[in-house]
Amino acid sequence: MPREAERAGAPADNGVGGAGLSRMRGAWRRVPFGVRMALRFALLLAAVSFVTFALVSASPIDPVQANVGQTAYLTMSPERRAALAERWGAGAGLLERYGAWLVDALRGDFGMSLRYNAPVVTVVAERLAASAVLLAAAWLISGVLGFALGVVAGVCRGSRADALICGWCYLLAATPTFWLGMLALMVFAVYLGWFPVGFAAPIGAGAEVPLITRLYHAALPALVLSLTGVANVALHTREKACEVMGSDCVRFARSRGERPWSIVVRHGLRNLALPALTLECAQVSEIIGGSVLVEQVFSYPGLGQAAVTAGLGGDAPLLVGIALATAAVVFAGNLVANVLYGVIDPRMRKGAAHVGA
Repeated sequence: MPREAERAGAPADNGVGGAGLSRMRGAWRRVPFGVRMALRFALLLAAVSFVTFALVSASPIDPVQANVGQTAYLTMSPERRAALAERWGAGAGLLERYGAWLVDALRGDFGMSLRYNAPVVTVVAERLAASAVLLAAAWLISGVLGFALGVVAGVCRGSRADALICGWCYLLAATPTFWLGMLALMVFAVYLGWFPVGFAAPIGAGAEVPLITRLYHAALPALVLSLTGVANVALHTREKACEVMGSDCVRFARSRGERPWSIVVRHGLRNLALPALTLECAQVSEIIGGSVLVEQVFSYPGLGQAAVTAGLGGDAPLLVGIALATAAVVFAGNLVANVLYGVIDPRMRKGAAHVGA
């Protein structure tokens, strides 16, 4: 049979390829954890930056026309247009633009933003600081609310409360974020007047704005943004709560006369909280993606709104800077989730070590 396979042009499967792959996996597992994560992070940033440049190059938006304005562009001489295109790299090819940017980025220079006429690092840092309050509040609210709803639904499985919570979670999962934002804006800001219409601070306010005022302006966008992650955490926690309530130890506790909520507090919270926390860390990307729409609806000057502005203006350096910043945040969230998985279930670490051996 091996000779017939060789005659047919296909190499015989003698297990050498599988053994080589196992040795490569074993060698990779023996690399220190920090070095592996650093290599993955570097590859992630390289891939994100190149894909972003490729998407901007494929866009039909002319950066010169988009940033100087339609009127100024029509009255501009061809020589001036060509000079601006050369300065901003609009006429160069993809590989040439990306290579020049990569060389500067390795030296710590991520370029100048065409829309904001400022260094990309400065714009990203300012916008990320504005979005940090919004993202952190939405992350905390979605985790706490989703966990509480999931525990109630799991303990009260089959009841009317369980049906209402599950139905509400399914409805949230199927509702667009921007529609929720517009609905909340009309009801709570326009009709009821409980919250400001938008922005991160009152119009005309200076740079020194009290923290309580900034939190007040970020409250409604954070509530809307938090709804994007409630459904996943609640439904996952509900399934875990159903498993805990059906376990042998819970049945034994019930036979001794303990109440269901007492059992949950004494025996189930740790088993329910850690999986919900890992899921919350893993869905950081969903909250960041939802912030782009929420910030646009509420005119919140954060990183999401800057991404929309850069996209409409063909601002490649700023788009790449925003993509790298968000990729770093998502990578950190996934890294924390992976670490927590190993803390929750040590068998995962042992299984990984056994596979790599």
